[in-house]
Amino acid sequence: MISLWFHSALLPDGWADKVRIVLDGNAIARVESNVEPTADDDRYGIAVPGLANLHSHAFQRGMAGLAEVRGPASDSFWTWRDVMYRFVDRLSPDDMQAIAELAYIEMLEAGFTRVGEFHYLHHDANGKPYANIAEMGAHIAQAARETGIALTLLPVFYAHSGFGGQPPTQGQRRFLNDPSSFAKLIDASRSAIAALDNAVLGIAPHSLRAITPEELQAILPLAKDGPIHIHAAEQTREVDDCIAWSGKRPVEWLLDNAAVDARWCLVHATQMTKEETARLARSGAVAGLCPITEANLGDGIFPAPAYLEAGGRFGIGSDSNVLIDAAEELRILEYGQRLSLRARNVLAPAAGRSTGRALFDSVLTGGHQALGACSFGLRAGAPADLVSLNAAHPALAGRSGDAILDSWIFTGARLVGCVWRAGVRMVHGGRHKNRELAAQKYKEVLGRIVN
Repeated sequence: MISLWFHSALLPDGWADKVRIVLDGNAIARVESNVEPTADDDRYGIAVPGLANLHSHAFQRGMAGLAEVRGPASDSFWTWRDVMYRFVDRLSPDDMQAIAELAYIEMLEAGFTRVGEFHYLHHDANGKPYANIAEMGAHIAQAARETGIALTLLPVFYAHSGFGGQPPTQGQRRFLNDPSSFAKLIDASRSAIAALDNAVLGIAPHSLRAITPEELQAILPLAKDGPIHIHAAEQTREVDDCIAWSGKRPVEWLLDNAAVDARWCLVHATQMTKEETARLARSGAVAGLCPITEANLGDGIFPAPAYLEAGGRFGIGSDSNVLIDAAEELRILEYGQRLSLRARNVLAPAAGRSTGRALFDSVLTGGHQALGACSFGLRAGAPADLVSLNAAHPALAGRSGDAILDSWIFTGARLVGCVWRAGVRMVHGGRHKNRELAAQKYKEVLGRIVN
């Protein structure tokens, strides 16, 4: 057993001082407040629960900075996607793993302890399935094992290039399955993650433009009781194309035609009407917000105030992994609202309430719900997934309680000191124990691919 003592900690019922957290294997055995440290305690500053990164395309970490050159016409998500297609053409399973390892290390260093991998790069460079149809997913699982991050694997169903079952393009050949081969992929993916601690398997119909209604109904039972994630209403062109196909907007169509409930995560949902916003909130599903990527791609701004007023749940994800930073995701989420509405502290729930605390609590709960992780937080019986913040950092001088979260999120200071995942300290002094080796592997892969 490992005994950790903190000056203060964010427990399920609020902040507490002089907190001892005792770890037994991969779980928290007990939590004690208002106790003095003993010789057996390892002493740290501030403890908060690890966060869930609900939406990642790990391989895109290797693209960071490669799509920032303007083309001959106006750039958009769709021109960025062409760069992505060219990049994936070059990746082997080992390449995928090397890139994912560095991405997952950076997630842990940022305070994420679980990742939802929205995994759609399945086949070889010719579009043929590997002998193990989940070969790529197995390398994602190995990256999670090597880095220690908890994994919710979300194999993606992708069959078409546009609404109404349009034929796929050459650039999509490595993503494609039909319902029969997807069922085999799910079975193989379950085997791929079987040895991982606290891993979860879900499914991810990529988007309404990549799947027909008949295919969607065919694959939903494969989720069993696991999570279901789908891209929805990210871009205005997507909304226009969906209306042309069905007469309805993407979120409207999903809510009318699928049993959207608490197992679902609608990623982005940026382009919604007031009615769609209220209906999504009432469904119990999670909105998967990726503010850094949404800003990078020019997606737009999520209607957060109306969604929260209707009781909606949300979490955050690093999506394209152009920048991996949990605090930055929350900062951009709030700042986007401020710029749009010309107001401050928009997402604080009431007068006198902390914006940072409101954001942190929402994404802690919503993120773990979306990834099928029902047990979390600094309490007995939960997985031993916790983050220590550096109380000696100047950004936290004189801070206590919710002001700690406000300062972490809004000052831009890198405050994560240590991170434990399943009871093992993976990050110390802000650096993952495998960082140097993973960075070297990553540089070798990217040097070959990019050149």
